[in-house]
Amino acid sequence: MSPLLLTLGIFAIMLVLMAVRVPISVAMFAAGAIGYVVQTGWLPLASFLNTQAFARFASYDLSVIPLFILMGHFATQGGISKALFSFAAAVMGRFKGGLAMASVLACAAFGAICGSSVATAATITSVALPEMKRHGYSGRLATGTLAAGGTLGILIPPSVPLVIYAILAEQNIAKLFAAAMVPGLIAMVGYMVAIAIYVRLVPGQAPDTDDAPRLTAEALSGVVPIVLIFLLVFGGIYGGLFTPTEGAAVGAASTFVAALIKREITWAKFKQCFYATAESSAMIFLIFIGADLMNASLALTQVPNQLASVVGGWGLSPLMVVSAILLFYVVLGAVMDELSMILLTIPIFFPMVMGLDFGLPRESVAIWFGIMVLMTVGFGLLAPPVGLNVYVVNGMARDVPIAESYRGVLPFLLSDTLRTLLLLFFPAISLWLVKYVS
Repeated sequence: MSPLLLTLGIFAIMLVLMAVRVPISVAMFAAGAIGYVVQTGWLPLASFLNTQAFARFASYDLSVIPLFILMGHFATQGGISKALFSFAAAVMGRFKGGLAMASVLACAAFGAICGSSVATAATITSVALPEMKRHGYSGRLATGTLAAGGTLGILIPPSVPLVIYAILAEQNIAKLFAAAMVPGLIAMVGYMVAIAIYVRLVPGQAPDTDDAPRLTAEALSGVVPIVLIFLLVFGGIYGGLFTPTEGAAVGAASTFVAALIKREITWAKFKQCFYATAESSAMIFLIFIGADLMNASLALTQVPNQLASVVGGWGLSPLMVVSAILLFYVVLGAVMDELSMILLTIPIFFPMVMGLDFGLPRESVAIWFGIMVLMTVGFGLLAPPVGLNVYVVNGMARDVPIAESYRGVLPFLLSDTLRTLLLLFFPAISLWLVKYVS
C-alpha cells in the first residue's frame, strides 16, 4: 500500500468511527493504532505506548489545563455570572439591543477567568436568556447572541485551546495570551456592532427600548472580584511574579475565595467543581494520547513532510498557504471539536507554516499563526452541522427551533469572517502587545 493510500485510510477509519458516535479520542487512537501496526507491527506499537503516555503526561506544562478549568468551574458555581450580567445590563441596557450587547459583554468578562467556550455560553445563558425573553427578544437573536458570546471564553485569555497550542508548538504561553488580548477585544466589539446593525435592519428581533436597570454601587461592586482576579493572575504573570502554571493555581484559589465571599458555593457545588474538572481534563488528556498515536502513525508514512515539500513547490504566497489552512479548519470544524482539531493538525501544519517566509521573526510567525488558528476554530463552535455552542444554548432554550438558533449566529459568523481577514492581513494587530512581554 502506498503512503498516500495508507494516510487516506487512516483518516477514513477515524471519520467512520466518529460517524458512528465513537468518542473522538478513541477514534483517533484506533485509527492511529491500525496505521502504526500496518507499518511497523505490534511490538513497536506496544513499545511506543509504553513510553509515550508517561512522556506526555509527565509534562509540568500540562498542569495548567486542569487549573484553568477548575478556575472556570469555581466562577460558574460561585454565582459570579449573575453579578456580571447585572452590571453589563446596567451599562448597555439603554441602547436598542442593549441586553444582547450586555450578554456579549458578560461573556467576555466571564471568559477572562474561565477559558472554556461551552462553560461560558452555558453559564451566561442561564442568567441572560430569561431576561432577554422577558424583555421581548426573539429566540433567534437571544440564542444566536449567547452562542456567539460563548466563543469569547476561548478568544479572551485564559484560553485552554491556546494553552494546548503553546504546548504543541513549544511557544511561550504568556506571549500567546498577550497576543490574544487585542483580537479578543476586537471580537467582543465586533459582536456588539453586529447586534446594533442587526436589530435595526431586521424588525421585531428586539424591543425598541429596554427597561434597563440603574447602575448602582451594588451592581458595580459585583464585578470587583472579576477585575481583581484578572489583575492578580495576569498582572502576576506579566510582572514576573509567577509562571502561567502558577498563575492558573493562584487564579483557581482566588476564584474559590471570591465564591466563598459571595456565599454562593456549597459543599455539593465544591465537589462538583472537582468532579467536572477531572472529567474535562481526562477527556482532553485522552484526546492528547489519541492524537499523539495518530500523528506518530502519519509521521511514519512521511506524507506530512511530502505535503510540505509539495506545497512549497507550488510557489504560492505564504498568506495564500495560511488562508488555505484556515479554510481547511472551517471545513474540519463541521465534524470535530476545537481541541481535537488543534491536537491533530498542529503537528502537521505548524512545521509547514514555519518553513514559509513572512518577513517576520520565527517566534512572531508561530504566535500569529496560533492566534489565527484560535480565531478560526471558533467558527466550528457556531457553524452547522456541529456548532457545539449552538447546541448547548439551544438545549437551554427548548422553545426555540435549532434552525432559528443557526440563523441567529449568521451575523456573528460574518463578524468572525471580517475579523479573521483583518488579522490575517495585518499580523501586527496580534503581535502588538507581545513586544512588551519579556
